[in-house]
Amino acid sequence: MKILDELKYTKNHEWIRVEGDEAYIGITDYAQNELGDIVFVEVETEGETLDKEESFGTIEAVKTVSDLFMPISGEVLEFNAELEEKPEVVNQDPYGKGWIIKVKLQNKDELGDLYTADQYKDLINE
Repeated sequence: MKILDELKYTKNHEWIRVEGDEAYIGITDYAQNELGDIVFVEVETEGETLDKEESFGTIEAVKTVSDLFMPISGEVLEFNAELEEKPEVVNQDPYGKGWIIKVKLQNKDELGDLYTADQYKDLINE
């Protein structure tokens, strides 16, 4: 299972990669492995500004449907359109091509509340 040092993580198993005033958000390798084969990703919040921990969409696997939560407050700029045709990309490359949304950050201070890679490793190994 991969956990990348350059990302920040949430207790709900989302990751965030910040690039200037924008960020990419997806689910962790751990989360995609726990969910199993992903068959559908739904994001209907494009263009909306959401608060930290607010749901921005859902991810559906063969066995279950899970909500996706914002790691930080921000405006949802873009949904990864490739996931409409190929949701399994989240299983294959969760930290790369399997990103789910791109957001414009509202409050960078919130990033300090997220887990580092080491803290996230501790969380999933409890």
